Amino acid sequence: MKFVDQLYELYKNQLTGDEEDVVIIVSGILSELNRDELLALVKDMTHDELYQMIGTYMVDKLRVKLIEKGAGLPDWPAPSDRIH
Repeated sequence: MKFVDQLYELYKNQLTGDEEDVVIIVSGILSELNRDELLALVKDMTHDELYQMIGTYMVDKLRVKLIEKGAGLPDWPAPSDRIH
């Protein structure tokens, strides 16, 4: 994505490889963009970039929903460490 390439060039000397740094930078930049500017970024994406972005978003949201709802977790208590 061209925008990510530009961000990297702008901040490459400040990035330490720490994911928290990346989250702070991206969050700060996105918070300054209005809806039309965000949609312009999406419009410039290739099909594969759009697919990856939406796929990542959906996986994350579904994972959160599963955790919130406790889906897939048994209703019975966890087994104890003792052997009978």
